Amino acid sequence: MKNFSIAIHGGAGTLVKGLMTSELESRYKEALAEALEAGYAVLEKGGTALDAVEIAVQHLEDTPLFNAGKGSVFSNQGTHEMDAAIMDGSTLKAGAVSLITGIKNPISLARDVMEKSDHVFLAGEGAMEFAKMNGYKVLPPEYFYDEVRYQQWQGIKDSTTFQLDHSVKKDGKFGTVGAVACDAFGNLAAATSTGGMTNKKWGRVGDSPMIGAGTYANNTTCAVSCTGSGEYFIRGVVAYDVSCLMEYKGMSLVEAASEVIQKRVLRIGGDGGLIAVDAKGTIALPFNTEGMYRAYKTSQGEHGLAIYKD
Repeated sequence: MKNFSIAIHGGAGTLVKGLMTSELESRYKEALAEALEAGYAVLEKGGTALDAVEIAVQHLEDTPLFNAGKGSVFSNQGTHEMDAAIMDGSTLKAGAVSLITGIKNPISLARDVMEKSDHVFLAGEGAMEFAKMNGYKVLPPEYFYDEVRYQQWQGIKDSTTFQLDHSVKKDGKFGTVGAVACDAFGNLAAATSTGGMTNKKWGRVGDSPMIGAGTYANNTTCAVSCTGSGEYFIRGVVAYDVSCLMEYKGMSLVEAASEVIQKRVLRIGGDGGLIAVDAKGTIALPFNTEGMYRAYKTSQGEHGLAIYKD
């Protein structure tokens, strides 16, 4: 049995200490801890990295605190358009969905795309048809309604402005969610889920569901889940870039993740962060913003949970 570990994130961005109430901060930390423990419990019982990341992300999707699942932001049309992706590092199989509505746990639908179809990426009406074929209930908009998200949208809905969730300087809510894990057999997996950006138009899709951009896993290198300015993470192929630096330049996980977030993404104007793990169970959590909701736990007894820069 090898070392096993898991890391999760709830978004990166303008998280300045003192701007958030202590009560809300406690709620975020409780939600992160609950998701982390749910995923870690799977690994502790000898379960797979794939199951661990799915369960951890489900927990984050089920709370309105994060911009995924229940807490997804409003689009320009007043709807919730959700994206998610999951990848198995042992097989390089992956599943992703985009522009879906009414699905409680988009990450589970992404996994079903991977395991129950011959495809990797389904979007819009087709993804919804696939969901219904596989027994998913389409929940009413009320389930996804959140007053803070609604007020965020009200402020810009009649303009051409769109708003990256992580860039709001207020006592609001943040974040794309994700998880990465290494199980006791050395297998890696990554999962990411998001509600996108407030007031988005034209079926905009960010990096989260794009394999190689926001989500990637390969047993020979690492598993990565990203959060931040999606357009730049797509252009930088960020998740795969970390893997490439490890595979072709021989960098360690920590070196590669830091190079991508602290240098390469910044050079093209992007901001955000990522969580990553390698087959030894090593964790990396770099970000170039004021904060990132993050937590991790390893079989070696290492653990941490934080919001702001240390």
